[in-house]
Amino acid sequence: MAETTRITVTLPSEQVAEPRKLTDNISGHVAETVTRRLRHQLLGADLLRYQEEHGEFTKEELAQARSRIFGAADLDGAE
Repeated sequence: MAETTRITVTLPSEQVAEPRKLTDNISGHVAETVTRRLRHQLLGADLLRYQEEHGEFTKEELAQARSRIFGAADLDGAE
């Protein structure tokens, strides 16, 4: 198990009410959300760094990435 540190976080009541409908483990829910946010930020930084070194992604590269992430149905990039 990972080492943990106890902190206090103050949130608006409505932001606490919704996760409580999903789980009794609010700490775990918050930890998962923070982890996901950090991964998202790190991935964004990696993608920017890649584009700085290799140029912007082409439409074809973006379509291929969407296909891998969302499945073949989204090849045109439409939502």
